Amino acid sequence: MKELLPASWRPALSGELEKPYFKGLERFLEEERKAAPVFPPEREVFSALELTPYDRVNVLLLGQDPYHDDNQAHGLCFSVRAGIRPPPSLVNIYKELETDVGFKKPNNGSLVPWAKQGVLLLNAVLTVRAHQPNSHKDKGWETFTDAVIRKVNEKEDRVIFLLWGGYAQKKAKLIDGARHLVIKGAHPSPLSARNGFFGSHPFSIINEALVAAGKPPIDWQLPNL
Repeated sequence: MKELLPASWRPALSGELEKPYFKGLERFLEEERKAAPVFPPEREVFSALELTPYDRVNVLLLGQDPYHDDNQAHGLCFSVRAGIRPPPSLVNIYKELETDVGFKKPNNGSLVPWAKQGVLLLNAVLTVRAHQPNSHKDKGWETFTDAVIRKVNEKEDRVIFLLWGGYAQKKAKLIDGARHLVIKGAHPSPLSARNGFFGSHPFSIINEALVAAGKPPIDWQLPNL
């Protein structure tokens, strides 16, 4: 997978690809792809890093595991391909965006425009076996994505880390909260959205922090496709 790692991230991460854990992860994925469909397709595993170069990361939103149904996952957390019905968590994100920043629900679930504006949409685990959530947990991806979080933490300019839910919030220990802004909140899934996600206004908080840091705010509105 070394050749798939985007050029802007290679100085920061190429060393990870030579470590024993990553070699083991590659062997595991090779066998998994022989046994069953794996999402997202191999060429899209690093899409989050490709669409948001290292020097352009201003916000990091951490997800857990790719969507596991057909044609959903394309390498960005919470995002689905255009033409695919937005899953419940994304529907709830859209609802909060509407009340927070006047967002108008688009006809798709693609968050690519956010990624292109400097929002790194990173899952902790970057692959999954079809129809089996968390099936690639504890195979090495978490070590790799922890390295991504650490490298973003090393950036001299201020970054906003958005950690929804208990799983993501455990990663706060990798972040210097004195230099960066860490926003913790309830997860947007239907199980927890009404317990603190709705009404949390994370998107306007992010934009206020970006402007205060001398950076352009994110245009959260997504276009119809």
